[in-house]
Amino acid sequence: MKQDINIIPVVQGEAFFKIDESQLPDVLPILALRNAAIFPGAVYPVTIGRDKSIKLIRDAEAGNFFIGAVPQKDVNVEDPAGDDLYRYGAVCRILKTLELPDGTLTAILQAFKRIEIDSIASFNPYITARVYYRPEISPDQDLPSVKALSEALKDKAVQVLRSTSFASKESIGAVKAIDHFDFLVSFIATTLEVENFKDKMELLQYDDVQQRAMKLLSLLDVQIQLLTLKQDINQKVKSEIDQQQREYYLNNQLKTIQEELGMDDSGDLDKFRERASKKNWPEEVGKQFEKELSKLEKYNPNSPDYSVQYNFLEFMLQLPWNECSKDNLDLENARKVLDEDHFGLDTVKDRILEYLAVLKLKGNMKSPILCLYGPPGVGKTSLGKSIARALGRKYVRIALGGMHDEAEIRGHRKTYVGALPGRILNGIAKAGTSNPVIVLDEIDKLSSDFKGDPSSALLEVLDPEQNNTFHDNYLDIDYDLGNVMFITTANGISSVQPALLDRMEVINVTGYLAEEKLEIARNFLLPKQLKEHGIDPKILKISKPALKAINDEYTHESGVRGLEKQIAKIARVTAKKIAMEQEYPDTIKPSHLKEYLGLPTNFHDLIKGNEAPGVVTGLAWTQMGGEILFVESSVSTGKGVMTMTGNLGDVMKESATIAYQYIKAHPEMAKMDYKTFSEKDIHVHVPEGATPKDGPSAGITMVCSMVSALRGEALRKGIAMTGEMTLRGRVLPVGGIKEKILAAKRAGVTTIVISEDNRKDVEDIKPVYVEGLEFHYVKNIADVVGFVFEEGTTA
Repeated sequence: MKQDINIIPVVQGEAFFKIDESQLPDVLPILALRNAAIFPGAVYPVTIGRDKSIKLIRDAEAGNFFIGAVPQKDVNVEDPAGDDLYRYGAVCRILKTLELPDGTLTAILQAFKRIEIDSIASFNPYITARVYYRPEISPDQDLPSVKALSEALKDKAVQVLRSTSFASKESIGAVKAIDHFDFLVSFIATTLEVENFKDKMELLQYDDVQQRAMKLLSLLDVQIQLLTLKQDINQKVKSEIDQQQREYYLNNQLKTIQEELGMDDSGDLDKFRERASKKNWPEEVGKQFEKELSKLEKYNPNSPDYSVQYNFLEFMLQLPWNECSKDNLDLENARKVLDEDHFGLDTVKDRILEYLAVLKLKGNMKSPILCLYGPPGVGKTSLGKSIARALGRKYVRIALGGMHDEAEIRGHRKTYVGALPGRILNGIAKAGTSNPVIVLDEIDKLSSDFKGDPSSALLEVLDPEQNNTFHDNYLDIDYDLGNVMFITTANGISSVQPALLDRMEVINVTGYLAEEKLEIARNFLLPKQLKEHGIDPKILKISKPALKAINDEYTHESGVRGLEKQIAKIARVTAKKIAMEQEYPDTIKPSHLKEYLGLPTNFHDLIKGNEAPGVVTGLAWTQMGGEILFVESSVSTGKGVMTMTGNLGDVMKESATIAYQYIKAHPEMAKMDYKTFSEKDIHVHVPEGATPKDGPSAGITMVCSMVSALRGEALRKGIAMTGEMTLRGRVLPVGGIKEKILAAKRAGVTTIVISEDNRKDVEDIKPVYVEGLEFHYVKNIADVVGFVFEEGTTA
């Protein structure tokens, strides 16, 4: 039988604190309490269940003697020994006992003084112990501080009681009615329930009642905070449950209404399952799909989460899991298609045919990851489309120029508002196959900011050992990119992250010879522009001399993009004449170019100036291809000062300084002694001052220009040079040889002075590119100076 009974400890008069200690024995029987501590002056009911405790209560009641009520440390210990008890408790007398139907006993105890156990006297038939009686140091109750403390205790205690569900009005009234400070502290301390019982036991150790009250006040504050937190949690849980019940009821009503109106979305879910059953995806992906679909079923169709989850599942179904298009393994057809679309570029074409050959023999192979780099307009991007056509694969192009957010590659987590998958998986989903040709255009123009580094995200995409488990943040499931053929393009590879460059097979796509440009223009560009402008090829032709004139006088590039623009302009003018029924020539000749294209724009790319001392032609490499560079030097009487102009970079300035210092150390090279040299000021200038210039390859050009000016002798005609020099006069090799050779041929150079270490680079170039050029290989500056000057040529 269990009844809800409010038991209020009763606090008696001050006489209980003035009990004569001579009446109290030194040895007391000890009653072990579970989770309870009684303070002096309080009356407290204790339920007794253990046999030893029941015997102790009966003996004490029969003999009318005092007992010690001491809490035990572990409530689970059934037969506590001395070490299982706290040291502090209270000496009590039994006021009354009540027999309960379940065999237990309730004893109402009245506490008098606090005790401290000195030692255990015996264990049978119950524990007895030798004790000390602790004094009570009471403050003056008339002090303002004590009165204030008393009021604070009452307020806090009432606040705790009101927050407790089982507290009654009588218990709150009892607290407010207590006037005696010591009784108030004992009453609240006895009734207070704390999270950590050790805190309550600490109260029993204080002899000073005011100090005990301060500690009690802090415990009340903690208890209030805990009760407030519990109430907040309970209220929140209750609100959530109420909201869930409300939504459940409304959702059922909404579902019924939707069914009546034919708006039930269960059909979409069935379609999802039907489409999923036809997918050839991995088993773990299928399990994840079912898990995500079950989430969708629980969402309210009108909630934002529903549309997010719906779009996510739609994207999972759009991805072509393990669905690959069949490759066209006909090597002859592949070569034919590649040749139809692009002239030259044999290195790239051979690499694609090698891949197809292995694929044909082996049956499967990881797709290569190629990086095509070279000047603009040579066909790098369009080559990717041609490769896809040759292989019979889908084509996807992703522009990386200016991309600075890592999420563009990996996607956003779908929990974000407006989350989208990355460009890689989005492209594959649009292609509809898992083995498309993906062109990552302008990989050298990636940037980074606080949102991440896209080039670092590409490390996983472009690594054949990792991309079979590519992880997109939106999909959050590994996807196999091993069948995708990635082709990246760049104008230069110096700005590409080294780790990223290491993962790719780098192929240099160089510029075209003038002869190659003419073939490209005649066979590719002209037919394309005539078709785009709706002109019949039979009524408009461009002669070969006119094409050559366009290339030489109206373009300045390694590729053919500018050439195509000029041909497009001729087509537009012709289209206008046809539309206005004006006369036009059926074949464009060089004499017509001024009318169609205006005045020639390209004059500077021709060798010039070598007739004068101090002017030397150098060769340079840029991302636009090869260029010729003129270095001019002048000499004046002065104090041996060198001046540099022409918007030169730090490296180029260092090259000029090295050249000057080398001549200063070897003045005989300039046909003068040191004294005469120290009286000469030298001014080095590189024309086109608005264009920044940098790099070490103009080292030998600087030396020759200064020596030529100091000697007053011009160089041999038709010479251009490139090479880095050291302070000891050694000529080092440089890069971009093929582009520089093409620039030299465009400019009419006949002889190129180059480092001996670059001989292998020249020999690796096709003979057609070097035809008509003479190469003079040098090891040091003395070799250069000895070759380039003609005796008797003075100013």
